[in-house]
Amino acid sequence: MKKFFIAFVLIFIFLMGSIPAPPPAAAADGRVLLAQKEQSAESADEDKDDEYDDDDTEAVTVADPLEPFNREMYTFNDVLYFLVLKPTAQGYKAVVPWELRTGIQNVFHNIRFPVRFINSLLQAKWSKAGNEFSQFFLNSTVGFLGIADVGSHYPSLKTSPEDTGQTFAVWGAGEGFFLTLPFFGPSTLRDGVGKVGDTLMDPLFWLIDDRYVAIGLRAGEVVNATSFRIGDYEAIKAAALDPYVAIRNGFIQNRNKLIAE
Repeated sequence: MKKFFIAFVLIFIFLMGSIPAPPPAAAADGRVLLAQKEQSAESADEDKDDEYDDDDTEAVTVADPLEPFNREMYTFNDVLYFLVLKPTAQGYKAVVPWELRTGIQNVFHNIRFPVRFINSLLQAKWSKAGNEFSQFFLNSTVGFLGIADVGSHYPSLKTSPEDTGQTFAVWGAGEGFFLTLPFFGPSTLRDGVGKVGDTLMDPLFWLIDDRYVAIGLRAGEVVNATSFRIGDYEAIKAAALDPYVAIRNGFIQNRNKLIAE
């Protein structure tokens, strides 16, 4: 029974890793909105009404025909985040130094170089592909197998996340519709299919044969990544009149921004 419970927790954390982190801009907006709520009652209410009206009418650019289902799944993921993932990440953050957590994050980012590099090539973003390769070379050599993100110290080598969902968008594929799934969180039909391509390009998918080791590595990666962003999701929830709409809008805005870059 104990082994079954541990396996269940690891599998849950592994699946939770597919939930996209709140976009930095969305998290920042959430903190700004939270500060606005603490102003005088009348002015704060007016500001919030105007801002959320704009979000609801301008930010949503994807169909949401399954909204009742999506809202149920959002609630399900929300509960599991607060009951399992957040407490685990908080405990991990309390005992693991920032430097070590940063090194672990850098290593995983470096390992997934093929996903970003191949998708940059598929999108004909030659400059980004070159920057990705240069960063990977520097981080894998001077950066001691990616532990140190040496490439980030060179502004000319600036990169941005690239994935198969973005490649499909550049090729002309439509978003389809918005979808929220248990454990996997917000996505679109296009991005959901794109995750299959990302998985096939991930070296860890081919190098790790033992599924329990693979789940354990992924669980550790997710907990480590979450330890850096505790509070972002909470800020959005606290500031939003409708957290589901705020998350949906923030996700779509961030995806459109990445596709355009």
